[in-house]
Amino acid sequence: MNPSSNVPEPRPMYWSVRRELWENRSVYIAPLVVAAVYLLGFLISTMTLPRRMNALAVFGPVSQQMVVFMPYSIAASMVLLTGFIVGVFYCLDALNGERRDRSILFWKSLPVSDLTTVLSKASIPFAVQPLVSFAVALATQLAVLLLSTLVLLVNGINPATLWARLPFQMSLVMLYGLTVHVLWFAPIFGWLLLVSGWARRATFLWAALPLFAIAQGEQIAFGTSHFASMLRYRLEGAMVEAFTDHAAKVRILRPSQLDPVGFLSSPGLWIGLVFAAACLAAAVRLRRSREPA
Repeated sequence: MNPSSNVPEPRPMYWSVRRELWENRSVYIAPLVVAAVYLLGFLISTMTLPRRMNALAVFGPVSQQMVVFMPYSIAASMVLLTGFIVGVFYCLDALNGERRDRSILFWKSLPVSDLTTVLSKASIPFAVQPLVSFAVALATQLAVLLLSTLVLLVNGINPATLWARLPFQMSLVMLYGLTVHVLWFAPIFGWLLLVSGWARRATFLWAALPLFAIAQGEQIAFGTSHFASMLRYRLEGAMVEAFTDHAAKVRILRPSQLDPVGFLSSPGLWIGLVFAAACLAAAVRLRRSREPA
């Protein structure tokens, strides 16, 4: 029997991602803290929940759904927004931080390619952070649902309204919306990782100022705002492309308002993904040649 057959095969990508999670605990701590704060606030608000549920009878069906679903929608929005903010600041520091503290010299001595390292860092905002945010948001919604049910049962109120279609519908819409925004924001994350690999310091300024300068330069030179409109479209266009026309006019989205065909056929999606891939390729080359800051 060959002794080498008992040696586990190295998994550089797996351990590189684990390393990122070890060094960046905010990836999962920040969503958990936001969820805990929201649950504390919701727990206090349950003192008036029976009165609010009894008052639903005077509202129409649409207003009733709005009142019942709103706490779950707010919980998901807070957690997912926190995940996006964490992803932005993670990208700004991902490649710059290891050059700033010179740990890049140690990591480059290991048998891990620059491509693997950059892809492992990119996997945090593209995959790990969204999955963590989704799990935390889902757990928060479930906790809200159980707390609401318990309070209503104690006060002799039937909680059937809460359980009618809520769990499946909201989970489906949330997962779809999260996937859509990750793909749509891919060029943002790619650009931030590129700047992180290039800038020696003040990565946020280097990421934002060129975009601001181009927008202002176009406005002054030509009197137009096409570049600024493109940036606004990149920030807000996911809702336009991935949902039906009237989805932006309501606060509670339903599965019938999802438009995956329209989203996947959007030129803006594929242009953004190509740009993100180009940024990641440039970040790999920069890491290969860049010296410590």
